Amino acid sequence: MQAQAANTDPYQEDRAKLVLTLRQSGIKDQEVLKAIERTPREVFVPTNFQRHAYDDTALPIDLGQTISQPLIVAMMTDALELHPRARVLEVGTGSGYQAVVLSHLCRRVYTVERIKDLLIEAERRFKLLDRHNITTRHGDGYKGWREQAPFECIMVTAAAPDVPKALIDQLAPGGRLVIPVGGGVVGQELIKIVKHEDGTTSSSDLCGVRFVPLLEGTL
Repeated sequence: MQAQAANTDPYQEDRAKLVLTLRQSGIKDQEVLKAIERTPREVFVPTNFQRHAYDDTALPIDLGQTISQPLIVAMMTDALELHPRARVLEVGTGSGYQAVVLSHLCRRVYTVERIKDLLIEAERRFKLLDRHNITTRHGDGYKGWREQAPFECIMVTAAAPDVPKALIDQLAPGGRLVIPVGGGVVGQELIKIVKHEDGTTSSSDLCGVRFVPLLEGTL
C-alpha cells in the first residue's frame, strides 16, 4: 500500500489551534475565522519569531512596528461587517497581514503605508501569496485615499489622538470605520463609527487596545 504523503505545512496544527482560541474568545463569524486560518502569519513575522507566529499575541516587525494580536485582528475585521463586494481602505499596511486577511473577505483592499521600506516588503508578500485584489500606496494615512473614495469600510491599524476628518469624509453612507483612538500607548480605545445616510455619524467603544501611533507624513 502506498504511504500517504507527509503534511508539508508545519504550521497547520498551530493555525487550527489559533482559530479555536479565537472562537473561544468570542469570535463567531465563520468567514472571519476562515480568512485567518487561510492567512499564513509566519510569512509576516521575522524569522526568529516564526515559532510564535500563531501565539495570540502581538509581535515586533521591522522599523519599530508590530503585527497585531490575532484576536484584535479578528475583532476589527468582524466589526467592519464585510461583504464580498465591499471596497475597503486600510490605513497602516505594516507587515501586510491585516490586508491579506481582509482580501479574503471583500472585493478590493486599498492600503496606505507611510514607511516605504515596510510597504515594499508587504508588496513582496502580497505577490508571494497571489493576493491580486490588494492595491497599495505610499502615503500619509491621515489623508486616506481620496481618489478611490468612497469606501464601504475603513480600518486604521495605528492609534490617532482624534479620528481624522478626511477618513470620515471618505466613508460611504452606511459605511463603517474601525480605529484605535488615544494620545498614548495607555488609554487607547478601539471604536467603531457608522456613517448614516444623512451624513451624521454614531460611534461605539469596542475594547481597550495598544497600538503604535498614527503619524502624519511619509518616510
